[in-house]
Amino acid sequence: MTERVVLAYSGGLDTSVAIGWIAEETGAEVIAVAVDVGQGGEDLDVIRKRALACGAVEAEVADARDEFAEEYCLPAIKANALYMDRYPLVSALSRPTIVKHLVAAAKKHGATTVAHGCTGKGNDQVRFEAGISSLAPELKCIAPVRDYAMTRDKAIAFCEAKGLPIATTKKSPYSIDQNVFGRAVETGFLEDIWNAPIEDVYDYTANPATPREADEVVISFERGVPVAIDGKPVSVLQAIQQLNERAGAQGIGRIDMVEDRLVGIKSREIYEAPGAIALITAHQELESVTVERELARYKRQVEQRWSELVYDGMWFSPLKRALDGFIDEANEHVTGDIRMTLHGGRAVVTGRKSAQSLYDFNLATYDTGDTFDQSMSKGFIEIFGLSAKIAAKRDLV
Repeated sequence: MTERVVLAYSGGLDTSVAIGWIAEETGAEVIAVAVDVGQGGEDLDVIRKRALACGAVEAEVADARDEFAEEYCLPAIKANALYMDRYPLVSALSRPTIVKHLVAAAKKHGATTVAHGCTGKGNDQVRFEAGISSLAPELKCIAPVRDYAMTRDKAIAFCEAKGLPIATTKKSPYSIDQNVFGRAVETGFLEDIWNAPIEDVYDYTANPATPREADEVVISFERGVPVAIDGKPVSVLQAIQQLNERAGAQGIGRIDMVEDRLVGIKSREIYEAPGAIALITAHQELESVTVERELARYKRQVEQRWSELVYDGMWFSPLKRALDGFIDEANEHVTGDIRMTLHGGRAVVTGRKSAQSLYDFNLATYDTGDTFDQSMSKGFIEIFGLSAKIAAKRDLV
């Protein structure tokens, strides 16, 4: 029986060429799988037909936008997930979504191997292969660009020699990955970290320096889940989409950073994530009102570790699953409304309202009605600082 390989297919030059390339290198039949995580571009049926025209024996496409938003982006919002305190895990979140569909297709079609288009320098090869091995340890993984030195020049030559139905136009100066949660841009002149990004790098966001009217928005959450925008019910996907548009129009969510890749190198990345940044900013503020102090302090440690695990491709790991349980529990009372002003590249919180609020006006006020017993503070300070006081006396001897 001829072996079968499931290929993560995007519809572009590299993965289209990979269909025939894999067939020639391995003698296997190729099943192409394309997953829509809100990256835009061509119609899924057009992509499916192209895969078949390029030699795939089967081609599957999946509209996974809602799945991606609810099962992958939402946990990141609840975790306030920002790798290195800045990056909202745009690409890292989409990979396990795609992996799940690749593994399902492999089982359905009796494939022994899964292929992807990653290089040997990036994080995505780890995210794909670690994810696949976690869900289906019996599957093998190959990456034509990494394993068979399938350079772009070779891909173009192969495409032309085989007469494949795909344009071999001049490559964009940038490497771009995008989905509904954001957009990642790298390579080209951006590899010189002294070079400032220019406006043509951006697509999801308008120039924040352009004068425009501010936009006020109210985001409503229930147990950490965004459920309404300006009082109108939304799905998680709709919340991200609407805030992509509104926050993006104000230039919010631009990130220029040098990040630590899992493979050990530093890489300069430009990100755009207007909806993600607006939602995480609002969610963080609602937590500050509704989550008890010690839980909030500990959750910040969990958020960092959770973000690192997801960035490193450990979405399906036991630790990540265990931390999910903690994060869900910590979001139990994160219900209420956050009012924000979107303007000049910033999402600024201006109001908070929650029936689950731990903010007590009568305890906080300095005016008439103050119920805080200030007489207790002197003794509290004595006891709180006692151990440091004892140590100081010793050290002064």
